[in-house]
Amino acid sequence: MKDDLYFMQEALLQAEIAQDQGEIPVGAVLTFNNEIVSRAHNTSIRSGDPSAHAEVNVIRDAAKKLNNYRLKGTSLYVTLEPCIMCCGLLIHSRIENLIFSAKDPKSGAVESKLRLLDSDFINHKVKYCQGPLVHETSEILSNFFRKKRL
Repeated sequence: MKDDLYFMQEALLQAEIAQDQGEIPVGAVLTFNNEIVSRAHNTSIRSGDPSAHAEVNVIRDAAKKLNNYRLKGTSLYVTLEPCIMCCGLLIHSRIENLIFSAKDPKSGAVESKLRLLDSDFINHKVKYCQGPLVHETSEILSNFFRKKRL
């Protein structure tokens, strides 16, 4: 049986692809019944689409593959704590579990800046936790932004 480490490693591979393409290195995988349904990474820069976060891309692809806009029973693995937009998408698409790696102290909406998924006004509760590879996912992001500032 595959575990959180395996799936986060797959998400990290997606982050590396994003980095190689000049994108902010965030990757995601979406699973159902312990199998990967979809893999994606950030594409906002290349696509000119500010909503093309890894979470959005992976959820859109999975919804097409599963032929359902409700993704009940799925788990999302993402290398960076989701923002407000992505948290809203998790709720609306009915993701069951969120496992994120690095926290986002600037715009993280799960634990860092907001606790949006814990709000009493939402109609679907997403279970969440911080998962493995925190150092590795933080490092790839730090290196990316360090190079951008040079």
